[in-house]
Amino acid sequence: MANFEIIMPKMGESIEEATITNWFVKPGDQVEEDDVLLEIATDKVDSEIPSPVAGVVKKILFKQDEVVAVGNVIAVIDMAGEDSTSAEEEVADSEIASVVKDQAVLAARVVSTGDRFYSPLVRKIAREEKISQEELDGITGSGLNGRVQKRDILLFIENRSGSSEPAKTAPVSAPGVVSPGIEGGDEIIEMSRLRKLIAEHMLRSKQISAHVTNMIEVDVTGVVSWRNRVKDEFLKREGVKITFLPLFLEATTKALRDFPQINASVDGDKIIIKKRINLGVAVSLPDNNLIVPNIKDADSLNLTGITKKMNELAVAARSNKLTPEDISGGTFTVTNFGTFKNDIGTPIINQPEVAILAVGAIKKKPAVLETDQGDVIAIRQKMWLSLTYDHRIVDGALGGAFLKRLGDYIESFDPETGNFKL
Repeated sequence: MANFEIIMPKMGESIEEATITNWFVKPGDQVEEDDVLLEIATDKVDSEIPSPVAGVVKKILFKQDEVVAVGNVIAVIDMAGEDSTSAEEEVADSEIASVVKDQAVLAARVVSTGDRFYSPLVRKIAREEKISQEELDGITGSGLNGRVQKRDILLFIENRSGSSEPAKTAPVSAPGVVSPGIEGGDEIIEMSRLRKLIAEHMLRSKQISAHVTNMIEVDVTGVVSWRNRVKDEFLKREGVKITFLPLFLEATTKALRDFPQINASVDGDKIIIKKRINLGVAVSLPDNNLIVPNIKDADSLNLTGITKKMNELAVAARSNKLTPEDISGGTFTVTNFGTFKNDIGTPIINQPEVAILAVGAIKKKPAVLETDQGDVIAIRQKMWLSLTYDHRIVDGALGGAFLKRLGDYIESFDPETGNFKL
């Protein structure tokens, strides 16, 4: 008999485990190659896992809502399509089941219960330190809505190790956090799982990185003129609409090549300069949540390639078809405030990156132009760029120089040739 083991896949950098949110099959079901077996969730994305082979589902080793470490066997498919198990195989399967059961028991000790969510980092520390579910549930959290953070669980461990009495947690109050009053007529909405994860991700980023934001206003008259002239022809030729954002993404890749220290991440006291430029583009979802897939090797693509890939990722995001590869490995993120007619914003860094760019709305404004006959006032198309960077490794001079170079690239765009002059 040819058995194929389905492994919990690695869902991206720093992801060590995932939660099984739904099984679409049961033991005995016949599956074809690429049939969806289950749905899993991490702190970054929900993803459907297809079957890489055809056969009969022989075993499912973890239940719905269980947390499973990357690399663990989660199911077995009989590629022969028959359920004829030999005595030797039954013994082997029994041993596998015993190991999996032990792993499941360990994972079950540190899961999110009720309305309380524990991040993968907190659950990992709890498992390593042999903290029971009861102890974990008793820790007072200092995070949003009382969420247990890394410092809370480390304080619990410190207090526990220094006392022979049963462990007690010392309450840790988050500065400035006040419980809101609720009056008649107020509407209470439970956060979705994705919204909770976004909140955790944003708070963690503010705690990790020293955020600083620089802003610059750029003249995009040439970009607007070119796009308005070619948009109909582009749609007819390429089958997708050309917006302003792909032009700004192309300019960003050029600036990142000039300043590779911005295309980086931090690992402890080490700075990692990324060789690849994988541009993350924030996508607003129908439920008002946000996700950031990234364009791999964006600097190797021309304008048409960037446009098509950006549209492909946006469609996949809004139809819940993104893959783990789509949302992992980003090196720099761009978010488009201009979509909502906003001028300026101060975005939060998408960890583990060290900078993020916000693109504002394009508006007509009076501007002073220098000519051979002297200064004149003219109507120009203007836009604000906001760069938030991690001041631990990006100083003001570097951040400012990068933003200025990006603005120069955009302003150098030639509406006649459709190319950047710089």
